[in-house]
Amino acid sequence: MESAADDLALVVDPARRTGRTLLAAGVAQSYVDVVDPRHLHFEYVRRMAAVIDLAAPPGRPLTALHLGGGALTWLAATRPGSAQRVVERDPAVVDLVRRALPPLPPEVTVTVADARDAVTVAPSGRYDLVLADVYRAARMPGHVASVEFAAEVARTLHPDGVYLVNVTDLPPLVFCRAQVATLRAVFADVCLVADRRMLRGRRYGNLVLAAAHRPDRLPVRRLAARVAGDPLPGGVLHGPTLDAFVSGARPATDASLAAD
Repeated sequence: MESAADDLALVVDPARRTGRTLLAAGVAQSYVDVVDPRHLHFEYVRRMAAVIDLAAPPGRPLTALHLGGGALTWLAATRPGSAQRVVERDPAVVDLVRRALPPLPPEVTVTVADARDAVTVAPSGRYDLVLADVYRAARMPGHVASVEFAAEVARTLHPDGVYLVNVTDLPPLVFCRAQVATLRAVFADVCLVADRRMLRGRRYGNLVLAAAHRPDRLPVRRLAARVAGDPLPGGVLHGPTLDAFVSGARPATDASLAAD
């Protein structure tokens, strides 16, 4: 997220007095409940959390790299002791969060840096999770949307690690299809989780991509059951259904994105 300090605001949720929404230029960027960090307001964060819940034993601490910090307080609350590194490009965001929200656990470190730069210098095999929620002016920057970037993320993951990406798109989901193709060029197992109305091409919104090195690593059946019971019911595309979704889409590369 790119913003000037005076474009930022942390506002109280009128429906939940302990909730705080971070706004950048009036657009909601993240949400935290200062009393109950297990409460997840945004549907896409709940879908990311569902993948994490089902992909690792309950309560086990995890090593996580957040490119953007949407789920870090939830992970700290549900898996105490998890070593988390948060990378945020905008120092004004970091300053506001430090001033206005409760202190982060000591296991959480925050770095002001570009997401791709941070991934490029990260040690190989370091993380159980990499979570990407990187946007500038409501668009994912091209340098974090390419095969080359996905390969760098893959390098930083443990063999059983999981990569989670928040993608925003609108019908006919051209960008999301290209991102699925991009992750499939690098990872052996990929699935897509989203509101069923989004999968039918009926609305703008968020979709979550999950990727792993090992075939059948992702808990797809249990994930489908979990997200179907969400207040905003979701669906999961994997295997043949994902093949059909991505048909004709080409992976994005640094060169192709630079040419757009």
